Amino acid sequence: KAALWCYSKRKRKGSPVVLDVKLLYEKYGPMVLRRCRYLLRNEERALDAMQDTFVQVLRHEKRLNMDAPSSLLYRIATNICLNVLRSERRHPHTNDEKILMSIVDTEEHESNIINRRLLDRVFGREPPSTKTMAVLHYVDGMTLQEVSNEVGLSVSGVRKRLRGLKERAKHLHKDFYND
Repeated sequence: KAALWCYSKRKRKGSPVVLDVKLLYEKYGPMVLRRCRYLLRNEERALDAMQDTFVQVLRHEKRLNMDAPSSLLYRIATNICLNVLRSERRHPHTNDEKILMSIVDTEEHESNIINRRLLDRVFGREPPSTKTMAVLHYVDGMTLQEVSNEVGLSVSGVRKRLRGLKERAKHLHKDFYND
């Protein structure tokens, strides 16, 4: 109970305990920040998470058991950091100016649109399984045997479909860029 007394103030005997968050922050702030830095690997996000940790302490001070403040703060910081990481995974965003500029770049944007239109034409009349085979073979680098095992066709069937797709793509590419 000595640890509790260090970080809390009692006005009168029997009155509710009021946490001294300033003392907690001074003593355990560096530990919480280290934990946040380790989990988030970003100084700015780590500082925000550390602040959120102490905000949570203030918000829930009446319900907290302060017998082991370092363990409690460590657990709160960990949960906040994990929530930040989950949120970023669900809603990714970037502040990287180079990436944003490349997206905005008109030439690249036009090229992407043209390539998408060409791919739409190439795969427009093909069954969905042909697109799957093309991605598995040309993008993922799988062998014809691995692709055939994956889609349930013979190797010769996969080869025939991909050969036909390649020929149609070649002709469409010529027609598309000559228009």
